[in-house]
Amino acid sequence: MRPARSARAMFESGAYVAEQLSPVREDQIQPNGVDLTVEAVFEQREPGRITRDGKEIGARSRVAAEETDDERETFYLPPGGYVVQYTETIAVPEDHVGFVYPRSSLMRNSCMLNTAVWDAGYEGKGEGLLEVHHDVELERGARIAQFVLAEAEHDDVYAGSYQNERID
Repeated sequence: MRPARSARAMFESGAYVAEQLSPVREDQIQPNGVDLTVEAVFEQREPGRITRDGKEIGARSRVAAEETDDERETFYLPPGGYVVQYTETIAVPEDHVGFVYPRSSLMRNSCMLNTAVWDAGYEGKGEGLLEVHHDVELERGARIAQFVLAEAEHDDVYAGSYQNERID
């Protein structure tokens, strides 16, 4: 029999979450999580496939970043769907589950970020589906999402095909 847990949800502080990510700048740490930043943007070019026995990710092409006058790199994105790769490497502790939420500045610019649950034990540089409903420019390194951690019971840890993705 499991011990009784508190009825209140237990989300961790931003300072605790920051200890699970790298690299993290001070301005990314929020009261209840850490902002994730844009590393790269891709467009899916070929169909993917999801079956009962596995999955195949469709071919993607990298969206070129344009250099601005002040030597910053910006992605100009017309309406459509894009895969955004985050800069930060995340390690979800074994007694937690991670969630990624869009920053309000995305929604205020007619964009939405769709994400999935990040299981206990996952480590890697994840990605999200960016839906652009009106032209937008995203600068490489811009904060577009917030990663939060909640305490969670589980029977096992993540050991799927995305484990250690894009970790050098």
